[in-house]
Amino acid sequence: MAATGNAEETQLQEMEEEAGMEREMDSDEEEGMGIENSDDEEDDSSEDDKENEAEIQRLEEQLSINAFDYNCHLDLIKLLRQEGELPPLRKARQKMSELFPLTEEIWLDWLKDEIRLTEEEQNREKVYELFEMAVKDYICPEIWLEYAQYSIGGMGLPGGMEKVRSIFERALTAVGLHMTKGATLWEAYREFENVILATVQPPPGSVPTCEQQELLNAQLERIHTLFRRQLAIPLMDMEGTYAEYEEWSDQGVSDTVSQKYKRALQQMEKSKPYEETLMAAEPPKLAEYQTYIDYEQKEGDPARIQIIFERALAENCLVPDMWAKYTKYLDRQLKIKDLVLSSHDRAVRNCPWTMGLWKNYLLALERHGADHHTISDVFEKALNAGFIQATDYVNIWEAYLDYLRRRVDFSKESSRELEELRAAFTRSLDYMKQDVEERFSESGDPSCTIMQVWAKIEALHCKNIQKARELWDSIMTKGNAKFANMWLEYYNLERSYGDALHCRKALHRAVQCTSDYPEHVCEVLLTFERVEGSLEDWDAAVQKTETRLNRVNEQRAKVAEKEAHLVRQEEEKTEQRRRAKADKKNQKKGQKGSGPGEKRKAEDEDNENEWGEESEQPPKRHRGEGNQGSFRGGGAEEYMETESGLFGRRAPPCRRQEPPGAKRGQQMAPATVRKTQEDNPEQRKDDCSVFISNLAFNMEDPEKRLKELFEPCGPVQSVRPVYAAKGFRGYCYVQFEGKTSVPEALKMDRREVDGRPMFVSPCVDKNKNPDFKVFKYNTNLEKHKIFISGLPFSCTKEQLEELCKDQGTIKDIRLVTNRSGKPKGLAYVEFEDEAQASQAVLKLDGTVLQEHTLSVAISNPPRRNAADKPDFSRPMGAMMPRAMVYGSRGKGRTQLSLIPRSLHRQTGSESKAENGTAPKPTGGASGDAGFEAQAKPMSNSDFAKMLLRK
Repeated sequence: MAATGNAEETQLQEMEEEAGMEREMDSDEEEGMGIENSDDEEDDSSEDDKENEAEIQRLEEQLSINAFDYNCHLDLIKLLRQEGELPPLRKARQKMSELFPLTEEIWLDWLKDEIRLTEEEQNREKVYELFEMAVKDYICPEIWLEYAQYSIGGMGLPGGMEKVRSIFERALTAVGLHMTKGATLWEAYREFENVILATVQPPPGSVPTCEQQELLNAQLERIHTLFRRQLAIPLMDMEGTYAEYEEWSDQGVSDTVSQKYKRALQQMEKSKPYEETLMAAEPPKLAEYQTYIDYEQKEGDPARIQIIFERALAENCLVPDMWAKYTKYLDRQLKIKDLVLSSHDRAVRNCPWTMGLWKNYLLALERHGADHHTISDVFEKALNAGFIQATDYVNIWEAYLDYLRRRVDFSKESSRELEELRAAFTRSLDYMKQDVEERFSESGDPSCTIMQVWAKIEALHCKNIQKARELWDSIMTKGNAKFANMWLEYYNLERSYGDALHCRKALHRAVQCTSDYPEHVCEVLLTFERVEGSLEDWDAAVQKTETRLNRVNEQRAKVAEKEAHLVRQEEEKTEQRRRAKADKKNQKKGQKGSGPGEKRKAEDEDNENEWGEESEQPPKRHRGEGNQGSFRGGGAEEYMETESGLFGRRAPPCRRQEPPGAKRGQQMAPATVRKTQEDNPEQRKDDCSVFISNLAFNMEDPEKRLKELFEPCGPVQSVRPVYAAKGFRGYCYVQFEGKTSVPEALKMDRREVDGRPMFVSPCVDKNKNPDFKVFKYNTNLEKHKIFISGLPFSCTKEQLEELCKDQGTIKDIRLVTNRSGKPKGLAYVEFEDEAQASQAVLKLDGTVLQEHTLSVAISNPPRRNAADKPDFSRPMGAMMPRAMVYGSRGKGRTQLSLIPRSLHRQTGSESKAENGTAPKPTGGASGDAGFEAQAKPMSNSDFAKMLLRK
């Protein structure tokens, strides 16, 4: 076999020499044909070398600033490999491997380069060390196979054959259960043993000696054992292995081997559908792998569960959830120290930005008895991992402090562990102030939970209540004195470990400082004095609480009076503007003559309903995603266009038809004008109806078209399109025979009809249900969702999914469009969890797609209260939607006001009105008739009439 290895090396050298000779011949032929290396070509080569050197220097400088730039490492290694500078290349690869696990491709390139070097240096141990590093990063059958084949080349050295067999056995343990690729290693191992068998067999016709016969029998038994072991494992195409064993074995296949083979074959048949699904799926195959993992966990074979987890992680190494599930399984089920700790280490190296993985790593180290120095080193690495939230640093500090607290023997008054714990608490507070607050502009720990834990430890374990009080004084000075719950926490600490004097003092301070729930702390103080205090203490508490509550009520009354005054000022300004506008219109009317054919005056139209009849009002449609939940980033255009004309171009009012004999000085309304209600309004049922909007005005026969569209949802009783003088207004009502059809109809929201998204929403009478909201919008930070801007308008959902799929499991993708269905260059991508979304922000922000640079951020919806509905008490800035004032995510591209002039406001504070209802002041303005009129809820009909005033 050594001869075989040497022959392979000789053949490789011959191939390299032939390639070199061919290059020399090509060069000679070029010279013979008159092709010369001109000075220009030499200059170009020199310029390329200078550019590469400059780029290498730039990449090295960038890595000196940010050593965790993964792509920068890849670019540097690629350039150095092109330049052929092996020492710098080796150094660059080593630096990258210290920070990140390397992929299979990177390892194979590195190993091949090192193997070429060792052929000259005759130093194989360095390559063996490199292979040992490579097999620890991921479970890769190709690397194990390369490792075994390389070791065969050294089997002629002392102990070489034993080393080859040892590597093969380790490879089978690691990847021998790999259902699709494991058979390759089994076959390679058998081939190796068959070659050894050929060397120990005596020549034909000769009689073997006893020693030769023993060697021959031992070698045959090795091969038999390999066959038997392989046939007991479910592998793809194992039928061929069984047939090969039958042909190879002189004694045939035993019943025991056959039975094990059949059981393995049955198990393989059960797993085969999962393997076929994996082969047919597109990367990253997370859902398919998860289904496979669930199946194996039900089967309960730990080795098979481990191998499927490893296969999934090899293809999804940047998915923190997968690492968390794997390490959790190892922690709770296998509990093998080396396997558990190595897996945790690989997890944090792959996803260093995920605080939860570092926290679990610290717990695993403590659980398996790692030394204090190792745990402290891991914690320091966690602090330098670059978390994306300030709260992550608080959580990792809490995990480390918990570990330090568990090391302390509090039975001793003083110990090195206790001093280390106190020093760590002090350092954590300094770290939060100096590092976290500077980076995130927030502490991440506004409630001072770390200091609270420290105070409890000092009071409970160290019996040092004075230190606990000092800590609580510091907590209160950090802006927490106004919160009742903070004072009550301090009070409970004093009740448990302090004395009545300090309890009373804490409650008196709480009454004086609390601003959120003063009544509650006052009640706690009085209850305390009932149980603990004397008559003098009771009198002092009553006086203290009464004085404080009176002051609070006065402050509230002043605030309410100020708000009411601002409301009255807005009303007066609105009335002045209305009168000025009316006077101006009257002047224009006086200048015009009243002749035949003149259009009907605006005041004649005031008594008509904008919607045709008073009880048929189209519900307002706010920015949203139909009935599927919240949707942000639609921009001013989408908000205006979905308001049923309130903030957009107003359609002409529907006019009543006059009797045939009536003569008027204007043209009759077209015969096509129709009523928007049925003759019998009582037959209409809102709970069986839906409101349809954003339809094309030029839709032919809307009644027939809408009935055909919604018949799949259930029997349609009636379709009521809304018409104006110029024709169809783009919205209608669809009433079903039963309530069960409404949810099915709502699912058709945003379906494209004639090139436009159709909006479908519940039909609700706002007069009867003024507080009803069709859509509720999320105004909190959506950590599992990202917002992408700067997309090309031609971008599709498929292209966006292709861009984002490597970052995690995508649950939903929404491209933002305007009313006409045209894209706006914005999108929202929802991931399975916040860690994947955070990774997507890190990887995708600043990337280029079709020559467009993308901006990616965590979805953070703005508050919508001020923009949901117009309100008379709001200033102009509050009346307009946020996107209308500032654009979709910033200052507006245009400052043109699209608000009706009758609604303009100049000054005033923003009211917390909702659905047209302003809050009633709590004091100082209860008798204001104007305010009472303002606070009365207005129907859609009243609101429409106000808009139509000229």
